Amino acid sequence: MLDVGKVSKKGCTAIIVDDDEDTVNLFAEFLEICDVKVLGKAFDGNQGVEMYQKIFPDLVFSDVMMPGYDGFYVLKKIRQINPHAILVMITGDVRPETIDGLKELKADAIVYKPFDMKQVIETINKLLAKSVYPTQIN
Repeated sequence: MLDVGKVSKKGCTAIIVDDDEDTVNLFAEFLEICDVKVLGKAFDGNQGVEMYQKIFPDLVFSDVMMPGYDGFYVLKKIRQINPHAILVMITGDVRPETIDGLKELKADAIVYKPFDMKQVIETINKLLAKSVYPTQIN
């Protein structure tokens, strides 16, 4: 088993939004191994936004390119609901217009496919460390 580390925040929660069911399940399994509790899986952007509104997880992982409601929709809508939400966008698209669009909509991080799981955990830990908005009141 590859040791990629653990997420630094205890009880960290997430949802995953991707139109590819295998990718969602594999990514969820990986996050669970790294101590992230996956509270929901959505297979299009609209489902992802609705799920976010019900669950309010610490992290949202969303694919960018999906038919219908894509990752840009997820990013835009969740930012309207909660400007402090932590959104990690996942893409294989490295075109400047895609990257610029994600930055313009204030994606917290962009993870490129195929993803390096160790880098994903490092990214999560950096984002959680700088997050000033408590998603849960202790």
